[in-house]
Formats: sequence, C-alpha cells, structure tokens
Amino acid sequence: MRLVFAGTPEVAVPSLDALLASEHEVVAVVTRPDAAAGRGRRLVASPVARRAAEAGIEVLKPARADDPAFLDRLRELAPDCCPVVAYGALLRQEALDIPRYGWVNLHFSLLPAWRGAAPVQHAILHGDDITGATTFQIERELDAGPVYGTVTEPIGPRDTSGDLLERLAKSGAELLVRTIDGIAKNELVPRPQGSEGVSYAPKLTPDDARVDFTAPALRVDRLIRACTPAPGAWTRFRGTRIKLGPVEPLPDAAPLPPGQLVATSRDVLVGTATHPVRLGEVQPQGKKAMPAADWARGARIGDGERFGDD
Repeated sequence: MRLVFAGTPEVAVPSLDALLASEHEVVAVVTRPDAAAGRGRRLVASPVARRAAEAGIEVLKPARADDPAFLDRLRELAPDCCPVVAYGALLRQEALDIPRYGWVNLHFSLLPAWRGAAPVQHAILHGDDITGATTFQIERELDAGPVYGTVTEPIGPRDTSGDLLERLAKSGAELLVRTIDGIAKNELVPRPQGSEGVSYAPKLTPDDARVDFTAPALRVDRLIRACTPAPGAWTRFRGTRIKLGPVEPLPDAAPLPPGQLVATSRDVLVGTATHPVRLGEVQPQGKKAMPAADWARGARIGDGERFGDD
C-alpha cells in the first residue's frame, strides 16, 4: 500500500523505520513544524522529519492539519492509508476522508484506558501493573475509534515513563506493521471499543510535576517516575527549583518529617507522609544532573533542612 506516515517525536521513529523496511511504500511523512530548541532557541526539525530526510522522503509540515495546500498535496499523493504515531495535531474530517483505508493510529495504552496525550505517564502515576499499545482507526472523538490490535507490556516497579515508552515504541512498531499488513490483505476488521474502562490521560504540565512530600512515599515515587524524563519532577530548595530523578522508597527506614533531608556520605534521604525515600539524581537550577550524594556535599545540607520550602 501507499502510505503517508504522520508523527513527530523520537518515539515515532521506530514505527517509521519499521514501515520503511516493510513491503509497503512510504511516499511522504507529515510532522509538526520546526520548533525552537536549546538556549539559542534555534528552529529544529522534529525527529521524524530528520529521519524522513535521511531516507529521502518528502516531508510535509503544515501549521494546521486543515491547511488547504496540505490537503491538496495529500490528495495528490493518493495514499491508501495513513499510519499515525504521536503526530500531535488534531486531524479534521476532510483529512480523515482522503486515504481509502483511513488513518490508523498507534496509541500507547490498552484502549479504552488512558485516551489522550500522556497515556504512559498516567499508567505509571496511577499504579497500573500492565499497559500496552493499540492500533485503531481514527475518528473524530479522541482515541475512540475501532480497534485493530493490541500488544501488552508489564510495568516494572522502577520503570520511568521514558523506559516504558522506549519498549512500547519497539513493540508498537511491530504491531503497526502487522496492522497495515492485515488491512492490505483484507484480513483485519476493526472492532468497536467497549464503553467500560474509559479513562483519560491529559498532558502532564510542570505544575503537575511538583513533588508534594506530604504525600505517601508510593505516591511520590510514582509521580517522579511518571514525570521522568518529561516534564521533569521538581521541588524547591533554599528558594530555587531543583529537579529530581527517580527515588527508592525505604519502607523499613526510620520515619522522617515530610520533606526533611538527611545526608550521609553515600545517601540522601527525604521524608514523606509514610516512610523516607532515597534520592537518585538531582539537578540544581542551571546545572547538570548529578548523584544526590555529590549534590548534598556541595550544598552542605544542614540539620533540619527540607525540600518544598519557598
């Protein structure tokens, strides 16, 4: 089949690579416009755009998915199907109607659970044991179209959203190719999603990523892992923001008041509402991430100092 692939971030690249290696023809990719990045705020092409350019494939970067020039070019390309992975823009019905077999989305949850922009983060945040990926046909309602197939993935007790997305990007890419193969052979018929078990996963903002050490250790642990690497968990220390890497809950350790720091030569512990957690990495404002013990030595943590004070 002739395919136009839509995607933007790094997590979409394995799917593009898998489709390029398949028996189908990827004639173009659609991705978000170049975005400012780095301290110089220089415009940078998306990971999908860069990979497509390396492969010599036409790259379309519409500012809006209903842009008339984009829609005209899509019609000229005459795709049979448009696979989508984390494109990041709302597709209008006029675009959805162009490919003969529609737009097939790879979503990183077991739908109808965790519809929305941050399914992996919410799965970790809410303590799910299992997640996965789903291919489905895009309709106007958010992530509600009929399902072609799924793969499952266990969530480990130390998994971050970055760890989990990396694994799902690979297994999901294989699922996407199998789905496109099945559609091309008329072997797959999508089935409607069930009405039970629907949940939503809005994008996590920096405000959502602020760590509340008056919460139980389990909640602190899940929040930090869910927000790693993005948007990045953080708290305040001595009036400035400090980013926090994943922590290790210590249920057998002596309790500490929420937010209170205790530093030894090897470890830095922080109190929560239940039991302390051991810090892994921290990143002070304007500096690189470093082991928590190195940070504590440089900061000269005093008795009674705590996270969370403004």
